[in-house]
Amino acid sequence: MFLCAGNSEQFEFALPIGVGMVEAAINLTRLATMEAPEFLLFVGTAGSYGNHGIFDIVESKTAANVEQGFLLGSAYTPINNVVSAAEDVSRETIVNTSNYITTDPEMAERFLSRRLELENMEFFSVLAVAKTFGIPAGGVFCVTNYCDEKAHEDFLKNQPEAMKRLEEYLKEKGLLK
Repeated sequence: MFLCAGNSEQFEFALPIGVGMVEAAINLTRLATMEAPEFLLFVGTAGSYGNHGIFDIVESKTAANVEQGFLLGSAYTPINNVVSAAEDVSRETIVNTSNYITTDPEMAERFLSRRLELENMEFFSVLAVAKTFGIPAGGVFCVTNYCDEKAHEDFLKNQPEAMKRLEEYLKEKGLLK
């Protein structure tokens, strides 16, 4: 089953689950309890902390929920903040999830220093719910922006093209007809 965030980021072939971690978790939990999909593939856009360029397509099965306060040493979490459906996490691109968009290039570098490469608002929730219900899952992302002061402007400018490229990629991979 294909999933997407929704609102301005919808695909005809994907079920929208909501924007951000809370909406995604609630709606995906509801779906998983009503009908257990065999596989979940989240398709969406992402911001890059610097290792991936605009319109790069990246696949991942690993997500983190690391907030800036954690990187600055002003916050901690007693819960596991990484979830993975991958067999070998060391080779994974880790997608960080937050309800906030990073606009500070210095913070982007700090995320990169922790092996976090992309930022997407829903993916951690998707993998956490999938793991809870024993559903294999993954994600495919197209980079729309760097995590800097122009993040939102570049996202808005590049999102339509990124969505086209995601659909083309899925067709090339034989996942869509």
